[in-house]
Amino acid sequence: MNAQQLKKFRDILIKKMAGLMGVAEDTVTRMSEGDGTFPDPLDRAMTEANTSIELRTRDRERKLISKIQKAIQKTEDGSYGVCEECGDEITEDRLMVRPETTLCISCKEEQEIEEKQFGK
Repeated sequence: MNAQQLKKFRDILIKKMAGLMGVAEDTVTRMSEGDGTFPDPLDRAMTEANTSIELRTRDRERKLISKIQKAIQKTEDGSYGVCEECGDEITEDRLMVRPETTLCISCKEEQEIEEKQFGK
């Protein structure tokens, strides 16, 4: 991958991470503003269920941010766009769809088949 392509993907990754970080900050602000009193037990249950869903979503995003940070580091050390499994180059089309990916499409398909078979 040439320097221009690396810069393009690095910019995409940074923009994606900034968006996720903004959502996380908004969530923290919104959750800290509530007073915790509810006039109705049903209101409390709905709020707790929504909070639980939102926290699970933020946890998934936290893991994605970690993957994005790793991908940004790879753009800096020159190993970005190389499959960690087989060492082949990951196609630009795949990187455009999922810029933080570490596997080429063939290795990812194999991984998914294995997960399906063995329930990993």
